[in-house]
Amino acid sequence: MRGQPELYSYLDSLGIRYEYHEHPPVPTIDAALKHWKDLNSGRCKNIFFRNHKGNRHYLVILEHRRHLNIHDLEKRLKQGKLSFASDKRLNKWLGLDPGSVSPLGLINDHTKHVYLFIDKNLLAFERLAFHPNINTASLVISLNDFIKFLDTRGNGYEFIDLYD
Repeated sequence: MRGQPELYSYLDSLGIRYEYHEHPPVPTIDAALKHWKDLNSGRCKNIFFRNHKGNRHYLVILEHRRHLNIHDLEKRLKQGKLSFASDKRLNKWLGLDPGSVSPLGLINDHTKHVYLFIDKNLLAFERLAFHPNINTASLVISLNDFIKFLDTRGNGYEFIDLYD
């Protein structure tokens, strides 16, 4: 299986069941859609941000058809202007490469530094699809198992309205 072996071991140790799907590299949502058409799940767009000081990092997870209102998120956080985190920061905090952003990368955040904002609309799906930390495969897991994964990792997270 493609992706981090540690991720699969971790999911297995938690009793989290998943469907595994291989596909060509899909660095964007548009590229992924043609390979996700048969997945019976919510599809997620994952965006990694930093605050203006660069001392806080956020992973925003949206239902793939939604658009993020960045200015609204900036107002809520009171952290100043948000910007996309660099490739170097993505690798440092989540151990990921560009185009492979996934909340499953939290297995690499040993200091629990990254905070997640998750689109409330994803709660309507019984199952969600994410990359297994590489963009040449997708995993489908239940919403309950995704929350179980988040709870065991210890990173802060909240479900909120995130888009226009």
